[in-house]
Amino acid sequence: MHFAFDERTEELRARLLAFMDECVHPAEHAFHEQAAQVRAAGGWGPPPLLEDLKAEARARGLWNLFLPGERGAGLTNLQYAPLAEIMGRSPAIAPPATNCAAPDTGNMELLAEFGSERQRAEYLEPLLAGEIRSAFAMTEPEVASSDATNIATSIRRDGDEYVINGRKWYITGAMDPNCRVFVVMGKTDPEAPRHRQQSMVLVPRDTPGLTVRRGMTVFGYDDADHGGHAEVVFEDVRVPVGNLVGEEGGGFAIAQARLGPGRIHHCMRLVGMAERAVELTCRRVLSREAFGGPLARQGVVQDWIAESRVRIEQLRLLVLKTAWLMDTAGNRGAHTEIQAIKIAAPATVEWILDKAIQAHGAAGLSQDYPLAALWAGARALRFADGPDEVHKRSLARRELKRHMG
Repeated sequence: MHFAFDERTEELRARLLAFMDECVHPAEHAFHEQAAQVRAAGGWGPPPLLEDLKAEARARGLWNLFLPGERGAGLTNLQYAPLAEIMGRSPAIAPPATNCAAPDTGNMELLAEFGSERQRAEYLEPLLAGEIRSAFAMTEPEVASSDATNIATSIRRDGDEYVINGRKWYITGAMDPNCRVFVVMGKTDPEAPRHRQQSMVLVPRDTPGLTVRRGMTVFGYDDADHGGHAEVVFEDVRVPVGNLVGEEGGGFAIAQARLGPGRIHHCMRLVGMAERAVELTCRRVLSREAFGGPLARQGVVQDWIAESRVRIEQLRLLVLKTAWLMDTAGNRGAHTEIQAIKIAAPATVEWILDKAIQAHGAAGLSQDYPLAALWAGARALRFADGPDEVHKRSLARRELKRHMG
């Protein structure tokens, strides 16, 4: 087995690490101060300094790194994994600064693979340029969205238009005024086979009948600095039939194609979040004294640090194996590993962050350190792109099937 990164990956890692050290980490305090000012004024969306960081990242060739092919940086999943990990050290800033932030990443991949030429020109190109934001509207409050076939939003054809009625929530990025388009999943044919009832349509933000009702919090955080998470209502919303993504009845399959890479991108960034947590923990326990010596001498603290390192190394190896499999065997060939890493990564990093918070005492709960927000983000990812239990159910069934006669 060969564990070294190739020459291009190492070059991009060095460039990205320099960008983090010279631009991102020094801007964190001002970023969150500006975000608070924007929110206090009743606004949503990113602080103004993000535009400067985006320009700098683009000038350094650190742009659209997530997207393979000619439209993006042309990297494989294995090449992108260590870069996403580095971005995960500052997840509120680095991904949007490099145009590698969800949900835009998944929507760009979706449009690149399934969008029409008109849809690509109208939405993909400005997304690739970082000029607009987008949202992916799938989750609903009235049904158990862990089973995507439950989705109740109606997409009914009426002549040359689709009429959309329904309610969505936790639609990431939708509070950002620069979010210009929604990818909406709903039912076009409730009588079709279970996995062929759903379709996806593009709905511009200014379409009559579309109401962004309110921002939803996550453990009290509004995440306003990257567009929040909204409740969105569709009341007799009409769009041209040309706004259909792919084919009628193809919505479920498109969703699965979109969510596969998105799941591993989250896991890549989680490794970086864990690394930063361990780094902060080590600095803290070496600088604080209790019971006659540094906290670093306490056996329980050493156990936390050692266990965190073991878990990070295990996690990174599974992430890299999954990325390699996606490159060599395709997303279907990596299905087991994608589910395994989606189960393992958020729970593992949640544990590491919990110990880091404990090592920091009350400061770990405060806004003076990033740990509380990172913990909330890791915990929320046990729901994002499918809850743990759904992935475990599918993984167990696949494992059992291997032993059935």
